Order: sequence, then structure tokens, then C-alpha cells
Amino acid sequence: MRNIAKYIDHTLLKADTTRQMIDQHIEEAKQYPFASICVSPYWVNYCHNALKDFEVNICTVIGFPLGAQTTNVKVFEAKQAVKDGATEIDMVLNIGMLKSKEDKIVENDIKQVVNATKGKALVKVIIETCLLNDEEKTRACHIASQAGAHFVKTSTGFSTDGAHVVDIKLMKRVVGRKLGVKASGGIRTLDDALAMINAGATRIGASNSMRIVNEQ
Repeated sequence: MRNIAKYIDHTLLKADTTRQMIDQHIEEAKQYPFASICVSPYWVNYCHNALKDFEVNICTVIGFPLGAQTTNVKVFEAKQAVKDGATEIDMVLNIGMLKSKEDKIVENDIKQVVNATKGKALVKVIIETCLLNDEEKTRACHIASQAGAHFVKTSTGFSTDGAHVVDIKLMKRVVGRKLGVKASGGIRTLDDALAMINAGATRIGASNSMRIVNEQ
């Protein structure tokens, strides 16, 4: 059986996250070979310093959770995150502009973050599937690919719903092998995670990581 931890971005993004909670999260990341530890920008440098002797990527979120920040703000956030030690960037695309069919604006928003972090960090584009219809999900995946992103991701986990197998299948069908697909939002059990992987997900975002790896 595949080592499920290697697929997981071990995630802690709650607004009330304390230093004690982050310290526990770091210790868990030392114990299991997670793909990354995913924390809010404030905690990136702290986690980077704590995990510099371990093979754990540091992931953070940009333009989170609404995606409605200006592109300049997203670029600044991304550059600062990389400076602080982030090697993976999960950015929220401009959902309102996507739904307005302003594809060039959406693409430029992503492309500028990609260019700002080129050679330094992977960029995963959160498309927030629960707010989109299938045509919009398809366009979002194409735009992310054209903009040079490395992954498309289902959800922030802070909107109306999370990841669904049907959306992973759609996203995988659109991006093929060119981009990774990250399932995030509401993945609480080993069965949930495996269902996403079997549907085409190459990464799992989960705050229930310990439950998942312990089930395995």
C-alpha cells in the first residue's frame, strides 16, 4: 500500500492557531514524511527554522481565502513567503473575474505570482470548485496551465464546500499529466484520501492528517 503521508500537505490554517498548536504541528511533520507542512504566512519562517534539518517542504497560502486581493498584493505576499522559507505557494485565483469571464485578468494574476517565485517555489492554484460550474472549473484549469502553475487545487476549505471525487476527475481530465491536482477540503479519513487519489489527485490537503496516517 502507498505511504499516504507522502501525498499530504499537513495543514493548519485556522485563525486561532497558537504557537503551541504550531509546535505540535511541526513535531508531527518531523514524525511523518508528509509532502509539506502548510501554514499561514505568519508562521512560514518559524516552521522553516524548525524544520531546516528535515526533508519537509514549507507550504503557505496567498490571496487567501477569497482570492480578491490585487495582483500586486499577491505578488508581494508570495515573494515574502519565499524569502521566509516557503517552497510551495497555494494561491487563490480571482474567482469573481473568472465568473465574469475576464480570463486574461485571471491568467495575469496567476502568471505574476508564478514569475515572482520561479525556480523557488511550486505554485498551486486554488479554484474553489464549490463556487464554480463545470464550464468555469474547466476554464480555471486551462488558465492555470497557461499561466505556468504547477498544480490546480479544489478548495480553500473556508467556503461553502470542499473536495469531491467528481471534481478531481474533471480537473485531472483537463490538465492530464501537465499539472498536479490537489484535493483539499473535508478530507477527514483514509478512505476519503484514497478516493481522491484514485480519482486522480496527486496531493491531498488535510488538517486531519494525523487521523489519516494513523488509520493507515
